Amino acid sequence: MASHPSNARLYPSKPTDVYLFATCLVDQFAPEAGLDSVRLLEREGIRVHFLEQQTCCGQPAHSSGYPDEARAVALQQLKLFTQPWPVVVPSGSCGGMIRHHYPALFADDPALHAVAQNLAERTYELSEFLVQVVNFNQPDLGDACTVALHTSCHARRQMGSHDTSSALLESLAQVTVVEQARIEECCGFGGTFAIRYPDISEAIVSDKVAALKDTGCERVVSADCGCLFNITGRAAKQDEVAHRSTPSLPGEHLASFLWRRTTTGETA
Repeated sequence: MASHPSNARLYPSKPTDVYLFATCLVDQFAPEAGLDSVRLLEREGIRVHFLEQQTCCGQPAHSSGYPDEARAVALQQLKLFTQPWPVVVPSGSCGGMIRHHYPALFADDPALHAVAQNLAERTYELSEFLVQVVNFNQPDLGDACTVALHTSCHARRQMGSHDTSSALLESLAQVTVVEQARIEECCGFGGTFAIRYPDISEAIVSDKVAALKDTGCERVVSADCGCLFNITGRAAKQDEVAHRSTPSLPGEHLASFLWRRTTTGETA
């Protein structure tokens, strides 16, 4: 898979308006991460528009080998974001789908391809947008803590947003970021991969959980809910088997971690 580092893009000035593409997992299972994304952007003086008609980005169908189904889902999104505003996505995985795969899905239709290309060029992963466009610079109000960052495969290799996620964490004065062994390895989720190959997925995520725990971090932070749920879910299962009442590896979406650290001053 080709790498697309974030610094290869030309970035606009900070806009007055953006769209938020929330993603299925945020919408259905982690709404607070979506709300905190909105709060982070609004604090920077940006109006955030959330279109309730938005659905899945189409990645599950696309990565499972169903381009027609993926195209049908993607077409729904092409119809929505009609204003020339940036589209901010709190997921490198879904952001990568829109930015790097939408134009190819509509390559045979010149009119739709042009729309898809336009949407792709103004789609940004959240951490990328905060660093490269907003110039995020907020004081850390929390107590000293140690965290490990996990970046999804698509965020790392397609969006290059492992760099910007890391930069955001390292900008927090009281946060120490520790690096897990084999940091570039997958967590084992892979969307439908975890469903089709559960035994392999479990082995991969068990290795990932062990590597994260070995860092001594107090929690894992990720900008992708799929990875975060997979990692913390596996750790929680291990805790259950070991009869531990306190989570051994708590996790938090990057947006929520940033908002909490720079607003309320709560400890991590």
